[in-house]
Amino acid sequence: MTASLRAPNVIGITGWSGSGKTSLVIRLIPELKTRGFRVATVKHAHHAFDIDTPGKDSYEHRAAGAAEVVVSSAKRWAIMHENRDDGEPTLEELLTRISPADIVLVEGFKNDAHAKIEVHRPSTGAELICPGNESVIAVASDERLTNLSLPVLDLNDTVAIADFIAERCVPAAPAAGAV
Repeated sequence: MTASLRAPNVIGITGWSGSGKTSLVIRLIPELKTRGFRVATVKHAHHAFDIDTPGKDSYEHRAAGAAEVVVSSAKRWAIMHENRDDGEPTLEELLTRISPADIVLVEGFKNDAHAKIEVHRPSTGAELICPGNESVIAVASDERLTNLSLPVLDLNDTVAIADFIAERCVPAAPAAGAV
């Protein structure tokens, strides 16, 4: 039996720094979209980051103590939430804050329990994560790997990786009142 992703269909793309996680995510998004999936992403940042610029009004709102600041334009909108003393939110908490999606690609959150595809490039010298992480359900590599009990996907074959993800998706529940 094929393992399903839990709803919403959350699949992690994990690996060590420099393995190509982001490159894979940005190739998977349009491939999954062409198949009719609404795709969202969650990206974990290990370091302090800021998406705002000092001197801008929204930055000043946050600096003055606003818990959240919404910035909106005709093209996009964003919510900036200040964690302050609340600590970093869990992946589960973050998933409750995003709009409905058919598939959520998660980059980072390596130690969380959601299903993951490990990106592994032997040329980097990094060890595989999967032997110590039971939530890894496949490995995508640019070299042939042997002696793994998991499926090994060609890292350069975006279509095959998207197939692997799509085959494990749980169909969306019908809307209330749908016949």
